[in-house]
Amino acid sequence: MGISMEKTDQTAYMNTTVLAYMGDAVYEVFVREHVIASGQIHADRLHQSAVRYVRAEGQAKALKKMLEDLSETELALVKRARNKKITSKPKNADPITYKWATAFEALIGYLHLSGQKARRNEIMEQTVSIIEKL
Repeated sequence: MGISMEKTDQTAYMNTTVLAYMGDAVYEVFVREHVIASGQIHADRLHQSAVRYVRAEGQAKALKKMLEDLSETELALVKRARNKKITSKPKNADPITYKWATAFEALIGYLHLSGQKARRNEIMEQTVSIIEKL
C-alpha cells in the first residue's frame, strides 16, 4: 500500500513540535531495539548504551552530516524545525544543539507519519552509524 503524495505534503507542513514528539518516540524504540540486538541483557547497561544515540549532541552531529543527502522536502522541514523558536530551556544541551536535535526528531516524525518507513529506517540507521564513529 503506497503513501499518497497528498498525505506526504500535508505531513510536511504539520507543526514541527508535533513531528518531533512523534520522531522522538520512534527513534527511541529504534535505538532500544539496536542496543538489545547487541546482546546486552541488563537494563541499566542497555540504558547506558542507548544514551549515546539519543543525546542531542549525537543527533545534531549526525543530521548535519546527512544534510546534503536529504530531499528538498526533507531539508525544508529540517530548516523549519531548526528555526522554530524554542519556548523552554533545554536541560542537557546548548540551545543551538537542541534545535538541531529537534529538527532531526521532526524529520523522523515526518517520515514516520507520512508512511515513508524505508526512508525513515535509512535515516535512523545512518544516524546510529555516524554516532558510533564519533
